[in-house]
Amino acid sequence: MAKTTKITKPSNLTSSDSEDNYSLESALSERIEHTAIIGADLSGLRFDQIAAKVFPDYSRGKLQTWINSGELTVNGNTAKTRQKLFSGAELRLSAEFSPASEWQAEDKPINIVFEDEHLLVINKADNCVVHPAPGLQSGTLVNSILAHSPSNVALPRGGIVHRLDKDTTGLIMVAKSLIAHTSLVRQLQARSVSRIYRAVVRGTFISGGTIDAAMARHPSARTKMAVASNADSHGAKPAITHYRIAERFQNHNELTIKLETGRTHQIRVHMAHLKRPLVGDKTYNPRYQKIAGISETLDSALRSFPRQALHAFELAFDHPVTEQRCNFQCEAPADYQQLIQSLRNEENHQNDE
Repeated sequence: MAKTTKITKPSNLTSSDSEDNYSLESALSERIEHTAIIGADLSGLRFDQIAAKVFPDYSRGKLQTWINSGELTVNGNTAKTRQKLFSGAELRLSAEFSPASEWQAEDKPINIVFEDEHLLVINKADNCVVHPAPGLQSGTLVNSILAHSPSNVALPRGGIVHRLDKDTTGLIMVAKSLIAHTSLVRQLQARSVSRIYRAVVRGTFISGGTIDAAMARHPSARTKMAVASNADSHGAKPAITHYRIAERFQNHNELTIKLETGRTHQIRVHMAHLKRPLVGDKTYNPRYQKIAGISETLDSALRSFPRQALHAFELAFDHPVTEQRCNFQCEAPADYQQLIQSLRNEENHQNDE
Protein backbone atom coordinates (compact mmCIF):
# COMPACT_ATOMS: atom_id res chain seq x y z
CA MET A 1 0.00 0.00 0.00
CA ALA A 2 1.72 3.16 -1.18
CA LYS A 3 0.78 6.09 1.00
CA THR A 4 1.89 9.70 1.32
CA THR A 5 0.85 12.36 3.77
CA LYS A 6 1.14 16.12 3.67
CA ILE A 7 -0.05 18.69 6.18
CA THR A 8 0.05 22.26 4.93
CA LYS A 9 0.37 25.30 7.16
CA PRO A 10 -2.54 27.71 7.24
CA SER A 11 -2.16 30.86 5.21
CA ASN A 12 -2.01 33.05 8.31
CA LEU A 13 1.25 31.44 9.52
CA THR A 14 3.95 34.04 9.06
CA SER A 15 7.56 33.43 8.11
CA SER A 16 8.66 34.17 11.66
CA ASP A 17 6.71 31.19 12.98
CA SER A 18 8.78 28.03 13.33
CA GLU A 19 7.71 24.37 13.17
CA ASP A 20 8.38 24.02 16.90
CA ASN A 21 5.96 26.73 17.98
CA TYR A 22 3.34 25.86 15.38
CA SER A 23 0.32 25.78 17.69
CA LEU A 24 -2.79 23.66 17.89
CA GLU A 25 -4.82 26.82 17.53
CA SER A 26 -3.28 27.25 14.09
CA ALA A 27 -4.02 23.61 13.35
CA LEU A 28 -7.72 24.34 13.49
CA SER A 29 -7.45 26.01 10.07
CA GLU A 30 -5.07 23.53 8.41
CA ARG A 31 -5.67 21.58 5.26
CA ILE A 32 -4.69 17.93 5.27
CA GLU A 33 -3.66 16.03 2.16
CA HIS A 34 -3.25 12.27 1.94
CA THR A 35 -2.90 9.88 -0.97
CA ALA A 36 -2.96 6.10 -0.98
CA ILE A 37 -2.93 3.36 -3.62
CA ILE A 38 -5.37 0.54 -2.94
CA GLY A 39 -3.57 -2.77 -2.46
CA ALA A 40 -4.74 -6.25 -3.37
CA ASP A 41 -5.74 -6.98 0.23
CA LEU A 42 -8.48 -4.31 0.07
CA SER A 43 -9.58 -4.84 -3.54
CA GLY A 44 -13.35 -5.24 -3.90
CA LEU A 45 -14.35 -3.53 -0.66
CA ARG A 46 -16.60 -0.47 -0.46
CA PHE A 47 -15.11 3.00 -0.76
CA ASP A 48 -15.87 3.91 2.87
CA GLN A 49 -14.49 0.60 4.16
CA ILE A 50 -11.22 1.06 2.28
CA ALA A 51 -10.95 4.68 3.41
CA ALA A 52 -11.32 3.60 7.05
CA LYS A 53 -8.46 1.12 6.57
CA VAL A 54 -5.99 3.43 4.84
CA PHE A 55 -6.81 6.60 6.80
CA PRO A 56 -7.29 5.21 10.34
CA ASP A 57 -6.64 8.54 12.06
CA TYR A 58 -10.13 9.72 11.08
CA SER A 59 -13.53 8.34 12.04
CA ARG A 60 -15.61 6.54 9.45
CA GLY A 61 -18.29 9.20 9.80
CA LYS A 62 -15.78 11.95 9.01
CA LEU A 63 -14.45 10.02 6.01
CA GLN A 64 -17.99 9.49 4.70
CA THR A 65 -18.58 13.23 5.01
CA TRP A 66 -15.45 13.91 2.95
CA ILE A 67 -16.52 11.32 0.35
CA ASN A 68 -19.93 12.95 0.01
CA SER A 69 -18.43 16.45 -0.21
CA GLY A 70 -15.94 15.40 -2.88
CA GLU A 71 -12.91 16.08 -0.69
CA LEU A 72 -12.00 12.36 -0.77
CA THR A 73 -11.80 11.12 -4.35
CA VAL A 74 -10.90 8.06 -6.43
CA ASN A 75 -8.49 8.63 -9.33
CA GLY A 76 -9.42 12.30 -9.16
CA ASN A 77 -13.17 11.65 -9.42
CA THR A 78 -15.97 11.62 -6.88
CA ALA A 79 -17.61 8.32 -5.99
CA LYS A 80 -20.35 6.99 -3.73
CA THR A 81 -19.52 5.68 -0.27
CA ARG A 82 -20.78 2.16 -1.06
CA GLN A 83 -19.09 1.91 -4.45
CA LYS A 84 -16.69 -1.04 -4.72
CA LEU A 85 -13.10 -0.13 -5.54
CA PHE A 86 -10.23 -2.26 -6.76
CA SER A 87 -6.47 -2.51 -6.44
CA GLY A 88 -4.41 0.13 -8.16
CA ALA A 89 -6.93 2.94 -7.68
CA GLU A 90 -5.63 6.10 -6.02
CA LEU A 91 -7.46 7.69 -3.10
CA ARG A 92 -6.79 11.37 -2.54
CA LEU A 93 -7.94 13.26 0.53
CA SER A 94 -7.72 17.06 0.51
CA ALA A 95 -9.83 18.58 3.25
CA GLU A 96 -10.00 21.12 6.03
CA PHE A 97 -8.72 19.70 9.29
CA SER A 98 -11.35 20.65 11.86
CA PRO A 99 -11.90 19.61 15.48
CA ALA A 100 -13.84 16.49 16.30
CA SER A 101 -16.68 18.57 17.68
CA GLU A 102 -18.90 15.54 18.14
CA TRP A 103 -16.64 14.36 20.97
CA GLN A 104 -17.53 16.13 24.20
CA ALA A 105 -15.19 16.87 27.11
CA GLU A 106 -16.06 15.16 30.40
CA ASP A 107 -14.28 16.08 33.60
CA LYS A 108 -13.51 12.62 34.96
CA PRO A 109 -10.27 11.63 36.67
CA ILE A 110 -7.45 10.05 34.70
CA ASN A 111 -4.28 8.56 36.14
CA ILE A 112 -1.45 10.61 34.61
CA VAL A 113 1.99 9.02 34.80
CA PHE A 114 3.80 11.75 32.85
CA GLU A 115 2.89 15.02 31.16
CA ASP A 116 4.64 17.86 29.37
CA GLU A 117 3.54 20.31 26.68
CA HIS A 118 3.77 17.67 23.94
CA LEU A 119 2.44 14.43 25.37
CA LEU A 120 0.69 12.52 28.11
CA VAL A 121 1.31 9.01 29.41
CA ILE A 122 -1.76 7.60 31.15
CA ASN A 123 -2.30 4.49 33.25
CA LYS A 124 -5.67 3.35 31.87
CA ALA A 125 -8.13 1.64 34.18
CA ASP A 126 -10.22 -1.38 33.25
CA ASN A 127 -13.80 -0.98 32.00
CA CYS A 128 -12.68 2.08 30.04
CA VAL A 129 -13.25 2.40 26.29
CA VAL A 130 -10.58 4.50 24.59
CA HIS A 131 -12.59 6.20 21.79
CA PRO A 132 -16.22 7.20 21.36
CA ALA A 133 -18.13 5.02 18.90
CA PRO A 134 -21.66 4.79 17.54
CA GLY A 135 -23.91 4.32 20.57
CA LEU A 136 -21.14 5.29 22.98
CA GLN A 137 -20.38 9.00 22.91
CA SER A 138 -19.49 9.52 26.58
CA GLY A 139 -17.50 7.95 29.37
CA THR A 140 -14.48 7.16 27.20
CA LEU A 141 -10.84 8.00 27.79
CA VAL A 142 -10.92 10.57 24.97
CA ASN A 143 -13.80 12.42 26.67
CA SER A 144 -11.68 12.74 29.82
CA ILE A 145 -8.57 13.78 27.87
CA LEU A 146 -10.49 16.59 26.15
CA ALA A 147 -11.49 17.95 29.57
CA HIS A 148 -7.89 17.79 30.80
CA SER A 149 -6.36 19.14 27.57
CA PRO A 150 -9.03 20.98 25.53
CA SER A 151 -6.65 21.70 22.64
CA ASN A 152 -6.53 17.95 21.91
CA VAL A 153 -9.80 18.43 20.07
CA ALA A 154 -7.66 19.61 17.14
CA LEU A 155 -5.76 16.32 16.89
CA PRO A 156 -6.80 13.12 15.09
CA ARG A 157 -8.66 10.85 17.51
CA GLY A 158 -8.10 13.28 20.35
CA GLY A 159 -4.35 12.69 20.29
CA ILE A 160 -4.40 8.97 21.06
CA VAL A 161 -2.01 7.15 18.74
CA HIS A 162 -2.47 3.56 19.93
CA ARG A 163 -5.18 1.70 21.77
CA LEU A 164 -5.84 -0.66 24.62
CA ASP A 165 -8.94 -2.85 24.79
CA LYS A 166 -11.73 -1.78 27.12
CA ASP A 167 -10.70 -4.18 29.89
CA THR A 168 -6.94 -4.10 29.37
CA THR A 169 -5.20 -1.89 31.91
CA GLY A 170 -1.94 0.00 31.76
CA LEU A 171 0.11 2.55 29.87
CA ILE A 172 -1.07 4.45 26.84
CA MET A 173 0.58 7.48 25.23
CA VAL A 174 -1.32 10.53 24.02
CA ALA A 175 -0.02 13.34 21.82
CA LYS A 176 -0.78 16.95 22.83
CA SER A 177 0.75 18.63 19.77
CA LEU A 178 0.90 17.98 16.04
CA ILE A 179 4.65 17.55 16.28
CA ALA A 180 4.21 14.84 18.90
CA HIS A 181 1.38 13.14 17.01
CA THR A 182 3.42 12.91 13.82
CA SER A 183 6.50 11.63 15.65
CA LEU A 184 4.69 9.01 17.73
CA VAL A 185 2.75 7.66 14.75
CA ARG A 186 5.98 7.35 12.77
CA GLN A 187 7.68 5.55 15.67
CA LEU A 188 4.80 3.09 15.85
CA GLN A 189 5.02 2.50 12.11
CA ALA A 190 8.79 1.96 12.40
CA ARG A 191 8.19 -0.44 15.34
CA SER A 192 10.58 1.51 17.54
CA VAL A 193 8.03 1.94 20.34
CA SER A 194 8.47 -0.75 22.98
CA ARG A 195 5.21 -2.07 24.47
CA ILE A 196 5.53 -4.77 27.10
CA TYR A 197 2.62 -6.49 28.82
CA ARG A 198 2.02 -8.91 31.66
CA ALA A 199 -0.62 -11.59 31.17
CA VAL A 200 -1.88 -14.71 32.95
CA VAL A 201 -2.71 -17.62 30.67
CA ARG A 202 -4.45 -20.90 31.32
CA GLY A 203 -2.00 -23.66 30.47
CA THR A 204 1.77 -23.74 30.65
CA PHE A 205 4.75 -23.25 28.35
CA ILE A 206 8.09 -25.02 28.56
CA SER A 207 9.90 -21.82 27.57
CA GLY A 208 9.40 -18.47 25.91
CA GLY A 209 9.00 -18.02 22.19
CA THR A 210 7.69 -15.98 19.29
CA ILE A 211 4.31 -16.20 17.59
CA ASP A 212 4.44 -15.14 13.95
CA ALA A 213 0.89 -15.60 12.71
CA ALA A 214 -0.95 -13.16 10.45
CA MET A 215 -4.34 -11.95 11.63
CA ALA A 216 -7.60 -10.90 10.01
CA ARG A 217 -11.22 -10.35 10.93
CA HIS A 218 -12.97 -13.47 12.16
CA PRO A 219 -14.84 -14.98 9.19
CA SER A 220 -18.20 -15.08 10.97
CA ALA A 221 -17.95 -13.03 14.20
CA ARG A 222 -17.17 -9.54 12.92
CA THR A 223 -16.32 -8.11 16.36
CA LYS A 224 -13.56 -10.69 16.78
CA MET A 225 -10.16 -11.22 15.21
CA ALA A 226 -8.57 -14.52 14.25
CA VAL A 227 -5.32 -16.02 13.03
CA ALA A 228 -5.56 -16.07 9.23
CA SER A 229 -5.63 -19.41 7.47
CA ASN A 230 -2.64 -18.18 5.48
CA ALA A 231 -0.72 -14.93 5.20
CA ASP A 232 -2.31 -14.21 1.80
CA SER A 233 -5.87 -14.42 3.13
CA HIS A 234 -8.12 -11.46 2.36
CA GLY A 235 -7.40 -8.68 4.86
CA ALA A 236 -4.63 -10.59 6.63
CA LYS A 237 -1.89 -8.50 8.23
CA PRO A 238 1.42 -9.62 9.77
CA ALA A 239 1.27 -10.09 13.54
CA ILE A 240 4.29 -10.94 15.70
CA THR A 241 4.24 -11.49 19.48
CA HIS A 242 7.25 -12.32 21.66
CA TYR A 243 6.71 -13.91 25.07
CA ARG A 244 8.72 -15.24 27.98
CA ILE A 245 7.73 -16.83 31.25
CA ALA A 246 7.64 -14.44 34.20
CA GLU A 247 6.29 -16.91 36.78
CA ARG A 248 5.30 -20.57 36.64
CA PHE A 249 2.30 -22.16 38.32
CA GLN A 250 1.00 -25.70 38.13
CA ASN A 251 -1.70 -24.99 35.56
CA HIS A 252 -0.95 -21.41 34.56
CA ASN A 253 1.87 -19.08 33.53
CA GLU A 254 2.33 -15.40 34.01
CA LEU A 255 3.97 -14.12 30.84
CA THR A 256 5.95 -11.04 29.87
CA ILE A 257 4.83 -10.21 26.33
CA LYS A 258 6.38 -7.79 23.86
CA LEU A 259 4.52 -6.69 20.76
CA GLU A 260 6.40 -6.30 17.51
CA THR A 261 3.18 -5.40 15.71
CA GLY A 262 -0.02 -3.97 17.17
CA ARG A 263 -3.08 -5.68 15.70
CA THR A 264 -6.47 -5.50 17.36
CA HIS A 265 -6.70 -8.14 20.15
CA GLN A 266 -3.28 -9.46 19.06
CA ILE A 267 -2.11 -10.93 22.37
CA ARG A 268 -5.52 -12.43 23.13
CA VAL A 269 -5.85 -14.02 19.69
CA HIS A 270 -2.30 -15.36 19.57
CA MET A 271 -2.52 -16.94 23.01
CA ALA A 272 -5.91 -18.50 22.28
CA HIS A 273 -4.45 -19.83 19.01
CA LEU A 274 -1.79 -21.67 21.04
CA LYS A 275 -4.52 -23.06 23.34
CA ARG A 276 -3.20 -20.87 26.15
CA PRO A 277 -6.05 -18.34 26.48
CA LEU A 278 -5.89 -15.42 28.86
CA VAL A 279 -7.62 -15.94 32.18
CA GLY A 280 -10.94 -14.10 32.18
CA ASP A 281 -11.12 -13.57 28.41
CA LYS A 282 -14.82 -14.05 27.71
CA THR A 283 -14.38 -13.33 24.00
CA TYR A 284 -11.69 -15.84 23.08
CA ASN A 285 -12.26 -18.34 25.91
CA PRO A 286 -15.98 -18.03 26.65
CA ARG A 287 -16.55 -21.31 28.46
CA TYR A 288 -14.92 -21.61 31.83
CA GLN A 289 -13.95 -25.14 32.84
CA LYS A 290 -12.74 -26.03 36.29
CA ILE A 291 -9.27 -27.51 36.40
CA ALA A 292 -9.21 -30.89 38.09
CA GLY A 293 -7.53 -30.90 41.49
CA ILE A 294 -7.50 -27.19 42.24
CA SER A 295 -8.99 -25.79 45.43
CA GLU A 296 -12.41 -24.19 45.59
CA THR A 297 -10.70 -20.94 46.55
CA LEU A 298 -8.62 -20.81 43.37
CA ASP A 299 -11.53 -22.03 41.28
CA SER A 300 -13.63 -19.15 42.60
CA ALA A 301 -10.84 -16.63 41.87
CA LEU A 302 -10.43 -17.86 38.30
CA ARG A 303 -14.15 -18.19 37.59
CA SER A 304 -14.98 -14.72 38.89
CA PHE A 305 -12.08 -12.80 37.35
CA PRO A 306 -14.04 -10.13 35.48
CA ARG A 307 -11.82 -9.37 32.47
CA GLN A 308 -8.86 -10.59 30.44
CA ALA A 309 -5.80 -10.77 32.71
CA LEU A 310 -3.71 -8.38 30.64
CA HIS A 311 -1.79 -5.30 31.78
CA ALA A 312 0.40 -2.95 29.71
CA PHE A 313 3.13 -2.41 32.29
CA GLU A 314 5.99 -0.87 30.29
CA LEU A 315 6.13 1.69 27.49
CA ALA A 316 9.23 3.18 25.87
CA PHE A 317 9.63 5.65 22.99
CA ASP A 318 11.73 8.59 21.83
CA HIS A 319 10.48 11.96 23.02
CA PRO A 320 9.05 13.76 19.97
CA VAL A 321 11.04 16.95 20.63
CA THR A 322 14.08 16.15 22.78
CA GLU A 323 14.57 12.73 21.12
CA GLN A 324 15.58 11.32 24.49
CA ARG A 325 14.44 7.75 25.17
CA CYS A 326 11.50 7.73 27.59
CA ASN A 327 10.69 4.61 29.60
CA PHE A 328 7.68 4.22 31.88
CA GLN A 329 6.39 1.38 34.03
CA CYS A 330 3.30 0.98 36.19
CA GLU A 331 2.15 -1.64 38.65
CA ALA A 332 -0.66 -3.96 37.76
CA PRO A 333 -4.04 -3.09 39.32
CA ALA A 334 -5.31 -4.73 42.49
CA ASP A 335 -7.46 -7.38 40.78
CA TYR A 336 -4.51 -8.63 38.72
CA GLN A 337 -2.21 -8.70 41.74
CA GLN A 338 -4.83 -10.60 43.73
CA LEU A 339 -5.10 -13.17 40.92
CA ILE A 340 -1.34 -13.72 41.02
CA GLN A 341 -1.49 -14.05 44.83
CA SER A 342 -4.27 -16.64 44.54
CA LEU A 343 -2.12 -18.69 42.17
CA ARG A 344 0.86 -18.42 44.54
CA ASN A 345 -1.26 -19.44 47.51
CA GLU A 346 -2.40 -22.51 45.59
CA GLU A 347 1.22 -23.45 44.85
CA ASN A 348 2.13 -23.08 48.54
CA HIS A 349 -0.90 -25.16 49.53
CA GLN A 350 0.03 -27.92 47.09
CA ASN A 351 3.63 -27.94 48.33
CA ASP A 352 2.52 -28.24 51.96
CA GLU A 353 0.46 -31.36 51.31
